[in-house]
Amino acid sequence: MKMFLISDNKDTYTGMRLSGVEGVVVHERAEVEEAVSRVLADKEIGIVLVTELLGQKFSDIFGDIKLNRRLPLLVEIPDRHGTGRKENFITDYVSEAIGLKL
Repeated sequence: MKMFLISDNKDTYTGMRLSGVEGVVVHERAEVEEAVSRVLADKEIGIVLVTELLGQKFSDIFGDIKLNRRLPLLVEIPDRHGTGRKENFITDYVSEAIGLKL
């Protein structure tokens, strides 16, 4: 199985290319939809890496993949600016999911 990157910046793309991961740099909705179609058509791609900014900006597109498909596995990664998440996002997520304050 192969990995594929969908990024919104060239720095992340370049770093992943140096490690052998192919990908694309996209900015507009049409470009994202085209990249996702390409990924879903390629049965060799098992993991799709998506920069957090794109994951947030186009959550409807990526959310559909997460909820309705077993493969490819979709993983949001931080870019060179770091993560856009709060410091305790995991605790908040678990608390929200199970309904208990941790």
